[in-house]
Amino acid sequence: MKECCETDVPGKKRYRHWVVLGCVVLAAVGVQVLNPTIIDYHGGLGSPRVRAEADLDALVHSLDEYADCNKGAYPSSLRPLVTPDTNGNSYIEGYNGKIPKDPWKHEYQYEPPTAEHPKPHVWSFGADGKRGGSGDDADIDSDDFQYGR
Repeated sequence: MKECCETDVPGKKRYRHWVVLGCVVLAAVGVQVLNPTIIDYHGGLGSPRVRAEADLDALVHSLDEYADCNKGAYPSSLRPLVTPDTNGNSYIEGYNGKIPKDPWKHEYQYEPPTAEHPKPHVWSFGADGKRGGSGDDADIDSDDFQYGR
């Protein structure tokens, strides 16, 4: 029986998997060296603003999932999304029962749907934690994005 790296030629081994792994590692290092602006201060990809937008998307989808499981009713706060059920599962994992925070360490804001505003409304006040602003201080609002609805 041949081992995974053997060829038909005795004494020769192919180490293709090591070469591929090396290329992947070099590519990852190269991206960080050649374009360090894509690495934010949390060590992840993207700017804090991009991360907040992704969080808003995840929150809106979790709220929709909650409503689907609760006869169309949305929660009055974000707390039910992080509260584990009897099986220990929650709609948003990894927050240990705490309301999610934006990249600037402020809790995300939420308003449930109303007759005037039939979609869940989630937003961040940006880096300064205050309404309005520009640049990193600008508000990031779920109403400004088209989610896969």
